[in-house]
Amino acid sequence: MEDSHGGRPARRSARATSGNACSWALPTVLLCAYGFFCSVRPSEPFLTRYLLGPHKNLSETEVFNEIYPVWTYSYLALLFPVFLATDYLRYKPVVLLQGLSLIVTWFMLLYAQRLWAFQLLEFFYGMGTATDIAYYSYIYSVVDINLYQQVTSYCRSATLVGYTVGSVSGQVLVSVAGWSLFSLNVVSLTSISIAFATAWFLPMPQKSLFFHHFSSQRLSCEMKVMDCKNGAAVQDHPDVQRAPGWEDETKVPLNGEDHPAEKQKQKVDIAKVLKDLWQDFVQCYSSRTMLCWSVWWALSTCGYFQVINYAQGLWEMVLPSHNADIYNGAVEAASTLLGAVAVVVVGHIKTSWAVWGEVALALFSLLIAAAVYVMDTVHNIWVCYASYVIFRIIYMMLITIATFQIATNLSVERYALVFGVNTFIALGLQTLLTVIVVDASGLGLDIFTQFMIYASYFAVISLVFLVSGICSIVESCRRQQQVQSRSSESQ
Repeated sequence: MEDSHGGRPARRSARATSGNACSWALPTVLLCAYGFFCSVRPSEPFLTRYLLGPHKNLSETEVFNEIYPVWTYSYLALLFPVFLATDYLRYKPVVLLQGLSLIVTWFMLLYAQRLWAFQLLEFFYGMGTATDIAYYSYIYSVVDINLYQQVTSYCRSATLVGYTVGSVSGQVLVSVAGWSLFSLNVVSLTSISIAFATAWFLPMPQKSLFFHHFSSQRLSCEMKVMDCKNGAAVQDHPDVQRAPGWEDETKVPLNGEDHPAEKQKQKVDIAKVLKDLWQDFVQCYSSRTMLCWSVWWALSTCGYFQVINYAQGLWEMVLPSHNADIYNGAVEAASTLLGAVAVVVVGHIKTSWAVWGEVALALFSLLIAAAVYVMDTVHNIWVCYASYVIFRIIYMMLITIATFQIATNLSVERYALVFGVNTFIALGLQTLLTVIVVDASGLGLDIFTQFMIYASYFAVISLVFLVSGICSIVESCRRQQQVQSRSSESQ
């Protein structure tokens, strides 16, 4: 009896552990490989130079005012449909679509010649950007909740390392080996093709958040993320078997699993899905704290996209690449790595963000405005590079704080919805800014005037949050005084 009840369960447990390890290890390795090779694009830091140079011989107006804006419009138009399609198709087909979109983009970069072809190229690049959500959400449908934090770090690290390798290798190949920018695009296309081939081996998930989930009495309980600071998930209800964990801003975690006997497939009801999305939206944004951090998220991300999209154009105007060597790849790699360090550091800062958060956002937004202003007015390429690095570091740090503040107050489903909505609003604002400031059909301003507007934009954000933060601190002090006076009266 001791053998049957003592030894065999242990062996079964060992086999189960081994099976679980194999079940999550393979898709994680494949997805990390996909993310790495998809991010190794050594030609990307030199895209503006490539388009303006002899390879394509486009004019500044065509590149900045007629081609680049198409990416913004495409990203905005595709974001919400792709979000629903990702869930309905269960991730893998959309991951493949992303790889295919990027292959088309870089193939057209090699051989396209006409203006309309480059505009179509930007559309496919917008599709590749919008479908990025599938990459960050796929893994949560095939691994256990206890592994969320671990696989998240693997996938994020893979893309970070890939981007850094691509930027550094591009700089070395241009500055040291003397490769042409056409050759760099060939390397980028080859790397993306390897990523696309890798994605075919990913296992097909069986569940998703809205269209392909399992209903049970247990899963009707509210699941809340409680200890996001330590990356842990705490279940509010003892009957809940699995609670989703804390994730990054671009990720779409999935519902937990229940026992097989209790699983019942739900029919696809688009009307119900949209109704649930609306109810979650109203509930999330009814909180002043959520609204405050989300407003900053949307406003700042809009400005961030504009700056990074046109930074290469500014550098090209400050120091034309045909007159001197440029170091765009090294700058992109340095800003990425230093930004990652800043993110790690801010995770260990102990402060009351509920009280001082808005003031901190105001002060750091002012620093961002100053960095963009310096980039625009001091026509020295090294000063531009340094200001760009500072700009990206501060933004990455602040967006991490905003992510944490929202994550600590939301369930995972609403968490995904909030950041999806925030990104959508940011793209809407960016589209409006692009139409007015950048697009040839609008004002079609030159690059230096554009960056002056972006600096002013961040300065306005800083002013708004400074006023709001001061009002919040005054209100908090008044509440504390009222509580103290009431307690003294009761005594």
